[in-house]
Amino acid sequence: MLVRDRMTPNPITILPTVSVHDAFRVSRENGVHYLPVVNARGMLLGIVTRTDMMRASPSSATTLTVFEANYLLAHLQVREVMSSPAITVPPESPLEEAARLMVEREISCLPVMRGRELVGIITEGDIFRAFVEILGGGDPALRVTLCAQDVPGELARLTALIAELGGNLHSVAAFRGADPGHVYFTFRLEGVDEGMLAPELEKLGEQVVHVYRTGQLE
Repeated sequence: MLVRDRMTPNPITILPTVSVHDAFRVSRENGVHYLPVVNARGMLLGIVTRTDMMRASPSSATTLTVFEANYLLAHLQVREVMSSPAITVPPESPLEEAARLMVEREISCLPVMRGRELVGIITEGDIFRAFVEILGGGDPALRVTLCAQDVPGELARLTALIAELGGNLHSVAAFRGADPGHVYFTFRLEGVDEGMLAPELEKLGEQVVHVYRTGQLE
C-alpha cells in the first residue's frame, strides 16, 4: 500500500499572509486540522496545524481584553506560527515509510509532493485507518498470536499448519520483540473453533501467546 492510496488529494491550502484568526476559521469550517502553506505560485512553504494556531492564541489567563486578543489574532500571520520547511513524502512511498517518518520526527501529518507539486496530504488518522484495515479490525474473526523462531520458512510452516487445522487465513502480521531470535506472528482467520485452536497448536509444540475473537468491542 502506497501513500497515494491513502492520502487526501488536493488539500486545502492557505497563504502565509493570512491571519491566524482566518486560518483557524478555514480549518474549522472545512473540518481539517492541517493546512499546507503555499505562496501565490502554489509552492509549498510550510504547514500550520490547528494546534499551532491554538498555541498562538491568548490563554484564558491573559489580562488582555477580548478586543485586544482579537486584534492580536487578526494581525498575527500564518507565516509566524507555521512549521517551515515542511517534512514531506512522495506519493509512491510505501505507507509504512510515511508512518516511520511521522514517528521519528514526532509529527502527525506529511504533505505529499510530486517533485515541487503539492498533490496531497497524509495524516496519522489515515495511517491508523489503514492499520485497522490491514489487520481486519472490526470484522468478526479469530485472531491468534504465536511466538516462533526467526528462521527461514517458519511463516510458511505455520500457515500450512493452521490450514491443516481448517483455518482460512485472512491476514498475517509479524512483530519483533526484545528477543532477536524470535518473532511474533498474528494470524486473523476463520473456520476453526476458538476453543480448539490453541490446545491443538500447543499439542504440536507451538507457543500460543494470545487468542482473541475480533469485532467484540462496539
